[in-house]
Amino acid sequence: MTKPRYEPPTIARHARGMMNKLARAKSIQPMTHIDGVAVEALVERFGSPLFVFSEKTLKARHSDLQGAFGRRWPKVQTAWSYKTNYLDAICRVFHRAGAWAEVVSELEYDKARRLEVPGSRILFNGPFKPENALAKAFRDGARVHLDNFDEIQRAEKVAREIGVRPKVTIRLNMTVAGVPLWGRFGFNLENGQALDAVRRIVTGGMLDVAGLHCHLGTFIQDTEAYRDEARNLAVFANELKAELGIEVDAIDIGGGFASRNTLHAQYLPGEQTTPSFGQYAEAVAEGLDSLVVEPGHEPTLFLETGRSLVDEAGYLIATVHANKRLPDGRKSLVIDAGVNLLFTAFWYKHDVVPAAEFRGTPEATVIHGPLCMNIDTMREHLLFPPMETGSRLVFRSVGAYNVTQWLQFITARPAVVLVSTSGETALIRHAETLDTLVSLEEVPEWLR
Repeated sequence: MTKPRYEPPTIARHARGMMNKLARAKSIQPMTHIDGVAVEALVERFGSPLFVFSEKTLKARHSDLQGAFGRRWPKVQTAWSYKTNYLDAICRVFHRAGAWAEVVSELEYDKARRLEVPGSRILFNGPFKPENALAKAFRDGARVHLDNFDEIQRAEKVAREIGVRPKVTIRLNMTVAGVPLWGRFGFNLENGQALDAVRRIVTGGMLDVAGLHCHLGTFIQDTEAYRDEARNLAVFANELKAELGIEVDAIDIGGGFASRNTLHAQYLPGEQTTPSFGQYAEAVAEGLDSLVVEPGHEPTLFLETGRSLVDEAGYLIATVHANKRLPDGRKSLVIDAGVNLLFTAFWYKHDVVPAAEFRGTPEATVIHGPLCMNIDTMREHLLFPPMETGSRLVFRSVGAYNVTQWLQFITARPAVVLVSTSGETALIRHAETLDTLVSLEEVPEWLR
């Protein structure tokens, strides 16, 4: 009998994900390209770290939002929230798609006008509007959202001085189940303050109440909150019409829709818990059913959406500069991007993946930034494969707030790039240098 030939055993690596009590965790897949453009090519041209935005995603998200609400309400107008990301190129993408501008300061108002947005297509929000800002807005025909009684008086004074009778919107705050009360903004609905504010404006005779506004809060995942908000606004509009003869032409539900990011307090990933635009729209439309209005005379529904339009369109590319082993045994990756650039890392478990194929077994890893601060942690707990120095990482869904709340702290702020729908790449904000940092400084003569 011939002895069987020995065959050595083989071990095949399977990337099927780790088990948890609900399902298998998603396996890590590298992201080598962003909208068809190689990550490595982007770094070679523009440097690392680097913010990258996808024009394709920006347009698609806006189209989805407009379509979802347009199918459920006859008059819908989006207004891009400047504070979320007011880079000129990003704003232009949304304005070309039909969005108005929603601003919360004189700086943002001036930025919108600089981008040639007419005043008649600007919603001027926020708790502080100095007289000169109100004068600009009234002259330009912007919709000003009044926040408090002192602002009513200030607005009347400005209107009298420049000889106009502007249309204004009243900002309300209200109690809605499951959402913390943002009581510092606007006039409270439940205690009668909102009705008193409208009566005060009518008595003053200098302003016309034309709209109602409420912004419930931020990153709201419960669509029932928007159903209640819309219903309360509709009922209040009915009350104004019955008591004062005021028929508003605009109902503004603010923003606050969640993106698909995952909050630190969440167990399930955001992509499984965040409602779709259709679910938000259905809830709002059901709430507005309480509005008493003749068909064809419905008010315009304004959406001041920011985060949910831009978050998924933004990426941050970073480079690994060191591997360390922490005292508790976890691996630490030190990268060239910190929380001064990715401010939202304090709130989100940002999805991060390698930018190239990798080998090795994932292990417990912490991702640290380059700042000399103990809080500079980009991801605290994740299973991640081994990374060599020079490897690129891609943080996904980072488009909201990071390029408005970022800080020039210890390191300079990096370049920002836009990838067009046709795959072209263009610089939309230059990387800062030492000259940028010192350009506004002066040294007294006695220190020269």
